[in-house]
Amino acid sequence: MSHVGVPRGTVRKRRSLALLTAGVLTIPALAGCSSDSEETSRGVPQDIAPAARDRVADGSTVNWAVDAMPTTLNAFQADADSATTKITGALLPTLFPMDAAGQPKLNPDYLESAKIIEREPKQVVLYKLNQQAVWSDGREIGAPDFVAQWRALSGKDSAFWTARNAGYERIEKIERGADDLQVRVTFAKPYADWRSLFSPLYPKEITGKPDTFNDGARTALKNTAGPFQLKSVSKAKGTVTLVRSPRWWGEKAKLDSIVFRAVAPKDRTKALADGTVHITDVDATTADRIALALRDGSNGQPLTHGPGADLTPAAALRSWALANGSDEEQAEIAQAAREKNRKAVVAYGAEQKALRGYALRKSLEPAYTQLALNGESGPLADDRVRRAVARALDRQELAETVLKPLGLPAKPLGSHLALAGQPGYKDGSGALGDQNTKEAQALLADAGWTQGGAAEKPKDTKAGSEAEKKADKDEADKKKDAEGKEGAEDKEGTEKTEAEEKKADETDKDGEKADKDEEKADRAVGADDSAASRAEGLYIVGQDDKPGAAPVQAPDASTATHVLAPARGAAVQSLALLRQASAVSEDSTTTAEAASKATVQDKATAQDKQPGGAAGAYAPLGTAAPAPASVKGPLGKDGKTLTLRFVLPSGSGSQSLRGVGERIAAMLEKIGIGTEITKVPDESYFKDHIASGDYDLALYSWPATAYPATDGRPIYAKPEPATDGSLLVEQNYTRVGTDHIDQLFDQAVAELDEKAARELMKQADARIWAAAGSIPLFQRPQLVAVDKKLANVGAFGFAAPRYQDIGFTDRRAAGSPADRKK
Repeated sequence: MSHVGVPRGTVRKRRSLALLTAGVLTIPALAGCSSDSEETSRGVPQDIAPAARDRVADGSTVNWAVDAMPTTLNAFQADADSATTKITGALLPTLFPMDAAGQPKLNPDYLESAKIIEREPKQVVLYKLNQQAVWSDGREIGAPDFVAQWRALSGKDSAFWTARNAGYERIEKIERGADDLQVRVTFAKPYADWRSLFSPLYPKEITGKPDTFNDGARTALKNTAGPFQLKSVSKAKGTVTLVRSPRWWGEKAKLDSIVFRAVAPKDRTKALADGTVHITDVDATTADRIALALRDGSNGQPLTHGPGADLTPAAALRSWALANGSDEEQAEIAQAAREKNRKAVVAYGAEQKALRGYALRKSLEPAYTQLALNGESGPLADDRVRRAVARALDRQELAETVLKPLGLPAKPLGSHLALAGQPGYKDGSGALGDQNTKEAQALLADAGWTQGGAAEKPKDTKAGSEAEKKADKDEADKKKDAEGKEGAEDKEGTEKTEAEEKKADETDKDGEKADKDEEKADRAVGADDSAASRAEGLYIVGQDDKPGAAPVQAPDASTATHVLAPARGAAVQSLALLRQASAVSEDSTTTAEAASKATVQDKATAQDKQPGGAAGAYAPLGTAAPAPASVKGPLGKDGKTLTLRFVLPSGSGSQSLRGVGERIAAMLEKIGIGTEITKVPDESYFKDHIASGDYDLALYSWPATAYPATDGRPIYAKPEPATDGSLLVEQNYTRVGTDHIDQLFDQAVAELDEKAARELMKQADARIWAAAGSIPLFQRPQLVAVDKKLANVGAFGFAAPRYQDIGFTDRRAAGSPADRKK
């Protein structure tokens, strides 16, 4: 799912180490919030200049820019990237590619049919292969290829260096069906996402042996089964060349060849102007230049932008005067500057003229940008602080900042597990709540962060839920009495320093607290969870009314915060993204979770009947009045200021992301949270900071998926301890998770009823929102510059490209403009 951060040999495992739930998350039943109703959502359509095949000319070569040369052609290895995906998509079978709506769709070039034929006693899937489907060496695609790939990716043989094996480990056996064109796959455990398997499908010559799988497929694919085949890989030229496959049985590829060319994002405007590429993703700056070029090409007027465009008449006159003045030294400097500017204007004008040959095709990329909150330690280990950060964000403003200038729909994303337009998508952000400054300030106050707190003397207190606070208070009273007696008896003993006493107090307190936690956990274990399961779609955080208490007066309708939105979800990621480090101490986690379980049912009964929504939503009743709307300076607690380290990439292509980060920092400042923005090189941003957990706040993206139960789990699963004492986080770089989230993913991945599986994913999404470790902001823009004469290529959105349909609509244009300069 992600293209980064997945170590070799990673295996999907069940998590057992508890993370944090410092606040009480209650799930009251709510009449009228039926999960059967689906939100109607429309995705942005793809923009590929569609044309019928008979309008596309045969022949020619297309140069397609990629960020860098692929380090491997094996899509199942840890260092596979977007270039790997593009290239293998034209070379190898994908049995169920995503369609324009983000759903898996059977590929008739490889399959006649594929379906579940048995559910009991075990799930059996029968694949019927296209009779014409063959590898480039002429051998039929068949069961031996399925078997070899299963064995390589099952995780049972550590000799195969594979980054992912989800689904393959659930297979019990693969065998030939009624004939050689049938493949029968029997699962040991039910697997809902069975369509995700065997894509891409590699020939048995590659997957059959560890050496060919690990090393042979990194730089060469001798046997392929797509509309194109691999001709050459040149690191010196930075190119991977594909040519039309003579063995392809489907519709003949229109292009003779495709050259994937490594072009850094910063060099793409020049590459377009020089004519070295036909197709390339571009940033907003290059997109603006193409739009200006198309506009200027029709008006015949001098350029009003670019070098020298902001030069005023007065400045121009002064420059001329200096260049022609009597001061020879000043004249020489001015003349050189004027010549440099003249050349820049000429070069810019030439580039703009060349850019008129391209069209800008735009849609929304099947990926979303999120704000990640590292819950491993520090202030963000307290879920109330995380929720305060989330409630401070105006996500609509952030979406408009990025998408509105591009003419794309600017709507915040409402799910971690699906994008707008995909089946099952619904905005589940109501589980956490909309932007509300007062609620955010109240949460911070409840967590102990107040004005003047930075000047206070540190106190021997812990952040946590209301249940934890009450237990801590009782223990503190007992401790105080015990210490008084102890002090009288040991007055002549060796005196401890104040710091040593504090440490001893905390140790003793933790011991007593652990005993109480065990008692709470024992009481909570017997609680019936069915009521909570029926109401998974709703999360109200911070309720603390006792059962049977008098109803709390409903707040004024104009200011009341209603959290009555059901949770939804359904699909994320393939990058890679690419794609949990440390957790809160085990004892505090146990306390929080036990307290949460013990209070859920009692609170749900009494509070659901109160008018005006849940009382005390988001901040427990009795919380001190929030700080004024205009907070001066960061809040503090125990002598420390509330300041978060916000890590952002520094590269030229990350300017938009940094702009979003700066707006977020300004929003947090309004509620008293300070941010320390740290800009780091793009190449080290993910590996050295995100994956390692060296950040408090960060912005990065996850790709969409048609298989959220499989691909979403490693991103939101709770960390588990490794043998060396560290935590295995897989791709959950926020280090925030819960057992229940894991259980919902496990249930969904084994649920063969698609509707029921989607409901489980919606429940999981609600809990992910409530945990506030990841805050989805917006779907990323997809901007692609394409030669005007090219058809069936551009901003594909969810859909996979049909490489055989790409080509020039004018035979005379074939090879232009990229053939002008090699």
